[in-house]
Amino acid sequence: MKIRIWVLVFFVLFPLFARASHILVSMDESQKNHLKAYGIAYWILKNEAEVEWLLNYRGGSFLFKHSQKFENELVIRGVSYEVISDAQTLQIKEQISKAEINMDVVKLEVPPKIAVYSPKTKLPWDDAVTLVLTYAEIPYEVVFDDEVINNDLPHYDWLHLHHEDFTGQYGKFFASNGMKKWYQDQQKESEEMASKHGFAKVSQLKLAVVKKIKDFCVGGGFLFAMCSATDTYDIALAAEGVDICESMYDGDPADPAAQGKLDFSKTFAFKDFSLRTDPYEYEYSNIDNQYQERGLREGNDFFQLFQFSAKWDPIPTMLTQNHLFQIKGFMGQTTGFKKKLIKSEVLILGETKSIGEARYIHGTYGKGTWTFYGGHDPEDYQHFVDEKPTDLSLHPNSAGYRLILNNILFPAAKKKKQKT
Repeated sequence: MKIRIWVLVFFVLFPLFARASHILVSMDESQKNHLKAYGIAYWILKNEAEVEWLLNYRGGSFLFKHSQKFENELVIRGVSYEVISDAQTLQIKEQISKAEINMDVVKLEVPPKIAVYSPKTKLPWDDAVTLVLTYAEIPYEVVFDDEVINNDLPHYDWLHLHHEDFTGQYGKFFASNGMKKWYQDQQKESEEMASKHGFAKVSQLKLAVVKKIKDFCVGGGFLFAMCSATDTYDIALAAEGVDICESMYDGDPADPAAQGKLDFSKTFAFKDFSLRTDPYEYEYSNIDNQYQERGLREGNDFFQLFQFSAKWDPIPTMLTQNHLFQIKGFMGQTTGFKKKLIKSEVLILGETKSIGEARYIHGTYGKGTWTFYGGHDPEDYQHFVDEKPTDLSLHPNSAGYRLILNNILFPAAKKKKQKT
C-alpha cells in the first residue's frame, strides 16, 4: 500500500519538478555575447521578473526563473544560456553560500531609469555609453543643461556624463580646432544656453550644472562619468567663484591667482591638483597622466581590476564583475588619474600599478554614489576627432565595455520597489 502511495506521489509531482527550472546566463568565456546579456537582464526586470546576479560565479552570471518568453528572447538576441533544474540551482547557491568561497547572490529588482547628459548634437564625437546602451538594447533618455537646470534629474536613477568640459573651456580645443565650424557652432550654442538661463558665462552655467548633479547624488542618484567629464567635474567644483578661463573662452583674462583659490574640499575624487593654465595646452590639470608621462603604447597598455570580497564588499564586487581581470587600456582626453592626487576615501577599482595610475574609481556622496572611468572608448585605443563610431557587433565580449554595463545594472540592486 505504501509503495503504491509513493508511486502515485511520484507521478503527480514529477511533472511539476520537471517544469520547475531556471535559466542561467553564464558570463565567463563561454558566453557568446556578454554585452547583450546585460540587456537581457534589464529586459527581464522591465517585465517585472526578478534577476539574481551571481557575483564571481562564472564571470558574474545571471539567474532567473525559466519561461518560454525569456528563452525566446535569449535566442533572438544571440545570448548563450543554460536551462537548469531546481536541484542544479540549489547546488549552485549552496556552493556560493560557503563562507570560504568568494561569491554571493545579489537580487536585482527594479530596472533603473537611465539618463545620458549630452548635447543634442554630439559632433564631432560619439560616446561609449550611448553606443553600448544601444547595442545592449537598454533604453535611455538624453538630458542636457535645460533638463538639469530645470530640476529634472530626480526623475532618473542613473546619470552618465558625456565627455563634457565642465570648466567652460570647450575641451581646450581652441588651438587645434578653434577655426572649425563644429567648434564655433558649439561655442555659440553654449553661450546662448548660458544666456537663456541667466548666466553671463558658460563656465557659470556649467558650475550650476555640476552643483545640480551633486545634489542628485546627495539624494541617492548614481553618477557615472568617463573621459574629460571626470576631472573637469571636480575642477569646476574646486574652482567655484574663481575665473580659470582665458579670454578666448569667456571674453576676459583668467584670474592669475586662481590656483591658490581652489577649494579641494568640494570635490568628489581629487585633491591638491595643479591647473594647466596655458589656454593652448590640451590638458586641464595634472590629474590626467599625459601620453608622454605614461610611457605606454597599445601593445603594453593594460590595467588590473581589483578583486573584492563578494560577501563583505558587494558594491565594488558588482562594479568589477568580468570574465577578464586584465583589461586593455584605451586613451581619451582624460586617460588615467594620478593616484597621488586621489583622495584617501576613494575606492580604486582598477589601476596600472607600474605607473601609479588609477583607471577606474568609485565613491559615495550623500545617499548616492559616483564612478569615474578614464578613457574614451574601450575598443578604440586612440579615438580621433571625426572617427567613425565603434561597431560593437565586432566586440560582443568586450571586457572594457562590461565595466560600463556593470554600473548600469548596479542601481537595480539598491532601488526598492515603490507602491503606486
